[in-house]
Amino acid sequence: MKKFVKNLVYAGIGAAFLTKEKIEELKSELVEKGKMSQEEGKQFVDDLLRKSENAKNQLELWINRQVEDRIKKLNLATSDEIAELQRKIEELQAAINRGKVD
Repeated sequence: MKKFVKNLVYAGIGAAFLTKEKIEELKSELVEKGKMSQEEGKQFVDDLLRKSENAKNQLELWINRQVEDRIKKLNLATSDEIAELQRKIEELQAAINRGKVD
C-alpha cells in the first residue's frame, strides 16, 4: 500500500516542480495519516527532491536545445561571428586611415 501511495503521489504531482516545503508538507500529511513511517517519510522526501531536481535539469536541457535549434533555423549570427566581423571592420578602418587597403 505504501509503495502504491508513493507511486500515486509521484504520478499525480509529477515530482517536477515541488518546493522542499511542499514536499515536507505532503510527507507530514502522509505520516500523520499513518500512510508511512517517519523513516519512509524521510526517504520519500529525499526521492522527491532528487526526482524534482532531475526533472528541472532535464527541462532546462530541453529548453536550451530548443532555443539553440530555433536560433540555428533563424540563421542568426553568433556573438563570436559578430566579434570576428567587428575585428575585420576595425582592421579595414585602420588600413583606410593609413591610406591603403590590403
